Amino acid sequence: MARDFDPYSLSSPQVYLWRMIIFLVLAGFVAFVLISQISNAFMANPALNGLIVGVGVLGIILGFRQVIRLIPEVSWVNGFRIGDPRLEVRRPPVLLAPMATLLGNKAGDMTISPVTMRSLLDSIGTRLDESREISRYLTRLLVFLGLVGTFWGLMATVSAVAVTVQSLNVGGSDATVLFEDLISGITSQMSGLGIAFSSSLLGLAGSLILGFLDLQAGQAQNRFYLELEDWLSTVTDLEPEDGAISATASNADLAFALEKLRKTLEENKGGSAGSDDQANAAMSNLAEGIQGLVQHVRSEQKMMREWAEAQSMQQRRVERLLKVLTQEVEREKARE
Repeated sequence: MARDFDPYSLSSPQVYLWRMIIFLVLAGFVAFVLISQISNAFMANPALNGLIVGVGVLGIILGFRQVIRLIPEVSWVNGFRIGDPRLEVRRPPVLLAPMATLLGNKAGDMTISPVTMRSLLDSIGTRLDESREISRYLTRLLVFLGLVGTFWGLMATVSAVAVTVQSLNVGGSDATVLFEDLISGITSQMSGLGIAFSSSLLGLAGSLILGFLDLQAGQAQNRFYLELEDWLSTVTDLEPEDGAISATASNADLAFALEKLRKTLEENKGGSAGSDDQANAAMSNLAEGIQGLVQHVRSEQKMMREWAEAQSMQQRRVERLLKVLTQEVEREKARE
């Protein structure tokens, strides 16, 4: 109901957690029903199958962690929007650390430039993508381990069949007995081959589970990113339609730098030795803002000079045209 009154409030990712939990419960129920077959298949190659199960459990933990870590970030943004005073004692965000550093603890009547907004969103998007790289790798690793188990079983089966063929007594006169021994030996090896493929089955099943969890984590992160972008768009000054650098945006960046420097100096008045680094960082940000403003002024001056030169050339052309017209009129009068 809160989103009906506040459309820019970030929603909690708990719905994705419930989807992941329900999916794991269903997968666990299927595994419980097939517990005897799974146990026999697991014991065919305990070392490799145990490694596959361990990788799957690690991937499940990472998948839940990706969604759970969004909860404090959402709480911080919603608290920042309404000016919650508890933000000062709350643990600072991790994914939104650049935005928390830039905006401070109070929203107020703040405005940011489109360049700053895009920089923040790019930084947050990069952090979200990097957090999913390990989960994606584990999903592909399960498929690879399953293929290793398949080729391992094939290699062992082919070697066993070769040993069975070599152990046959071809010097005997009874071909029927020889053929029956061959069939029984190959049949026993083929039955073991079916169990050898258990690694592939476990690997594919694990990749299926991790793939669904990664899908839900990706949807939760995309929803968080889009809702954050919607809110930042409400506090962003728009650039001119022609795409030129806006003087208002540059002045806003400079005002942010000055305000940050003022707060830093007030906090560090009579402070510790470690406060010098913060003051130096604030001065550096101020210098960058001033440098950007100077570059903007220079570009504006260059545009004004070019415009003045163009107007001067146009004026000279008009004067020449007027002279030609005047001469033509005088010639017409002289002929009359």
